Amino acid sequence: MSIRIVRLGTPRAPGEGLRVGTVRRPPRGVPKTEFASQDWYDVWYPNLAPSVETMKQAQEAQKADSPAQWNAFVRKFKAEMAESDASRSLDLLAALSHGTALSVGCYCEDEAHCHRSVLRSLLAERGADIVD
Repeated sequence: MSIRIVRLGTPRAPGEGLRVGTVRRPPRGVPKTEFASQDWYDVWYPNLAPSVETMKQAQEAQKADSPAQWNAFVRKFKAEMAESDASRSLDLLAALSHGTALSVGCYCEDEAHCHRSVLRSLLAERGADIVD
């Protein structure tokens, strides 16, 4: 099986499995009962989302189109993901990817300027079976 890194709200790929939303907040204007049926996520897991402060840093880096600011965000987010709860969550997802189909995602349009690109690299470092 494997883990996919996806944009929430996009159509699911065949065999994608459980979709985990690694976002700080649920989608606006969508009833909770429709999160899964509208391809947002099956499970909300904000434990792997950037803190509010770190998320603001990423947004500022995007607005400024500044590689230096983006790299500062990546360092800060990686530090957050190195904390014990987040690190264990990443270890669990990496291990599950070898026997379970699942996906992890957020709302951002451009993965290159999104925390899910960092999650992709952190999961890969842990030996997750990642599908592109």
